[in-house]
Amino acid sequence: MEIIESPQMPPAGGHYSTCIEHNGVLYVSGQLPRNPVDRTIPEGISAQTHLVLSNLKLILHEAGSDLNNVLQMRIYIPDVNMWDEVNRIYAEYFSEHKPARCVVPTRELHHGCLVEMECVSVIISE
Repeated sequence: MEIIESPQMPPAGGHYSTCIEHNGVLYVSGQLPRNPVDRTIPEGISAQTHLVLSNLKLILHEAGSDLNNVLQMRIYIPDVNMWDEVNRIYAEYFSEHKPARCVVPTRELHHGCLVEMECVSVIISE
């Protein structure tokens, strides 16, 4: 088991690792829509969804993978009425690739965020 860290990755905000690799599988912790440089959170579900997916893409790249190697996604939203917009943007990032997925309507998310995502991926084999 190896903790994957990079200065380009959004830093963990608590007692956890952003990404762990074990036997060629990457486990990426839930990502909130925080800018990796200045930690700001954009307004609105569209901007937040784009930022979370961009952050996941960055983390996977730094760990030796990409969105096309994602096996499973978990998406947390505080209001199921946001689902259509989240799904529309999600489809832009995943195109033809359709990982297994779970959408969990929750109560409020940390820092008042409107979306959080985590994923399991495999490392790209050369």
